[in-house]
Amino acid sequence: MPTPFGGHYGRPLRNRLDALHELVGLSRARVESDALAEAGRVLDEAAARQRLSSRHTVIAVAGPTGSGKSTLFNALAGVSVSETGLRRPTTAAPIALSWSEGAAGLLDRLAIPNRLRRRPLAGGTGDTELQGLVLVDLPDHDSAVTAHRDQVDRVLGLVDGVIWVVDPEKYADAALHERYLRPLAGHAEVTFVVLNQIDRLGTDAADLVLDDLRRLLDEDGVALGEHGEPGATVLALSALTGEGVPELRELVARFVQERTAPERRLSADIDAAAAKLRHAYVAEGRAGLDERSRDAFTDRLAAAVGAQAAGEAAERVWRRGAIRACGTPWLRLYRWYERKRAHGSAEPHPAPPAEEELTARQRVEQAVRIVADDASRGLPAPWAQAVREAATRGADGLSEALDELALSLGDPAARPPRPAWWPAAVLAQVVMTLLQIFGALWLVGQIIGVLEPGLLPPVLVMLAGIVGGPLVEWACEGAVKGPARRYGQEAERRLREAAAACGRARVLDPVAAELVRYREVREQYATVVGSRPSARVLGASARVVGGYRSGTRRLGATRAGARAR
Repeated sequence: MPTPFGGHYGRPLRNRLDALHELVGLSRARVESDALAEAGRVLDEAAARQRLSSRHTVIAVAGPTGSGKSTLFNALAGVSVSETGLRRPTTAAPIALSWSEGAAGLLDRLAIPNRLRRRPLAGGTGDTELQGLVLVDLPDHDSAVTAHRDQVDRVLGLVDGVIWVVDPEKYADAALHERYLRPLAGHAEVTFVVLNQIDRLGTDAADLVLDDLRRLLDEDGVALGEHGEPGATVLALSALTGEGVPELRELVARFVQERTAPERRLSADIDAAAAKLRHAYVAEGRAGLDERSRDAFTDRLAAAVGAQAAGEAAERVWRRGAIRACGTPWLRLYRWYERKRAHGSAEPHPAPPAEEELTARQRVEQAVRIVADDASRGLPAPWAQAVREAATRGADGLSEALDELALSLGDPAARPPRPAWWPAAVLAQVVMTLLQIFGALWLVGQIIGVLEPGLLPPVLVMLAGIVGGPLVEWACEGAVKGPARRYGQEAERRLREAAAACGRARVLDPVAAELVRYREVREQYATVVGSRPSARVLGASARVVGGYRSGTRRLGATRAGARAR
């Protein structure tokens, strides 16, 4: 299967995008479409960005009303491009500034009309270090005009990086932090946060406000890229006086020349999409069926089909048949008389209770329900539901199938086998009976005077037959215990294995197929998360990777910051 992503993307990003594409395809029938919508959007945007210039980096300049966005935009351009003034809002539509040719496709994607596309110098190419930069001045994100806010949200979802411009009065504004900075915390590596208008503050006050801004970004979960660590760039400047603007130009130039911003932005988008999908793919604990659950399911089906009872019945019939065949004729005659009298009795036989039918439906349903719960325990909700549905589908008709199975195997107690030694035992009983008859006739002959008197020999012969018959029967009864037990166990095993095979084909195999599919998507999800997932993807709290950490002194908010908050 050809990979859907390639081009100028690096292999790690291509692997993540391919895995996300595969993940969405495997999950459409299991995960709600709303949950997959963000992943689909990321794939669409990745495909669209792939077809456009990789030599250009699009950076948006965003911020609240009166923060000086347009002034900073013009300062970076070196020429007045965006309108500035006291009227609010000043910027009504995005204005694009491109330092080199070839960015038309990117600007078409941003839906910026030709009349709002500018060059830094008329007829020139601008600064060499900014070649490839496309700078977009956005309307105010807190504009009273809804259309302006909509344009900000749309463009921010398409650019490669963003420069957030704040001022000493609105740097702690809740709308900025809750609507933009906090949700986009995972995009820290493509984010610049600029504290503008420091010319209005003294040096100490500017440091205090800048430190408090870093503290707020910490709380938002935005990693601060200080001390060479990856994260957002935070600095203070004055677009009006030019203080700090060269440093920002240098940082932006280095950011553009690296040409990694589109991939870093897409990686952050993938992290955000993976975080939203975590509940659908990450199991709590070890998911699946172990051997213990499978054996328990087999035991319940065997109990439902009556495998143990059938084995015990077969053992009893085998032993009864052996004892009956090898018993003394007088005992066999007595038992025949008892059966005859029982059959002639007028007392009706009680009907067997319902639970003693061939297969107990409730036991089968309980077995399926328990194994479905075991298999789905700990699974994310969509896959747990899929496992239960697979088990429920397999349970339909399972009771009837087990009934038919038991009938096809036949009743092992109906015609038990006859061992080869039974004729010898029967012959021995015949001999013992003949001895009794012979001894009795001999004794009668002596009594009537036909034979010479001699009481001891006929009594001994008759006694040998009387004692020998029960001894033969006792010996046979001991000899049949082992074979009868094995016969019963074999009958139970055959019925048990047949029931297990039926349950496996109808329930366990479909459930295992769903679990295999879940493992496949879980592996794809692990690839999507990548080697350095965000803290939110892993379910951990946001962690500061740069700037303020434990043990670092934090400075309090200024009065302006406190008022803004």
